Amino acid sequence: MKFKDVTKMKKGEMDKKLLEIQFELLKLNAQVATGTNPKNPLQIRKLKKTIAKILTARNQDNASLGGTEKL
Repeated sequence: MKFKDVTKMKKGEMDKKLLEIQFELLKLNAQVATGTNPKNPLQIRKLKKTIAKILTARNQDNASLGGTEKL
């Protein structure tokens, strides 16, 4: 997912997508912890980067609104 796609999303959509990705990452990390290899090892890296993009977009939106609240 590209950053400009993330910035076009609404806050509710971002939150929903973030939860989906975190759950998927949790499943893949569990596979690695049990010793089984995931189908696509690079998917873990992609998911982590997507989470970072979503969190960055949320923080930028919060900063642009003048909020100092940590997410």
